[in-house]
Amino acid sequence: MPFINIRIVKEAIADDPAGKKASIAADVTAAIQKATGLSENDVWVVFDEVPAADWYVGKTSVAERRRS
Repeated sequence: MPFINIRIVKEAIADDPAGKKASIAADVTAAIQKATGLSENDVWVVFDEVPAADWYVGKTSVAERRRS
């Protein structure tokens, strides 16, 4: 059974976290189903939300990059 772990900047989905997670999970599940022939109940999707201040690109946090 595929286990998909999605790490996402928390603020990227802040305006509708439940709705955006559901949409992403549905799309990812559909892609896995199409590629493998598995049922949707065989695909697990887990989200890890990381604050922008804790996610870095090189030496700069995403929060800092967004302020620029």
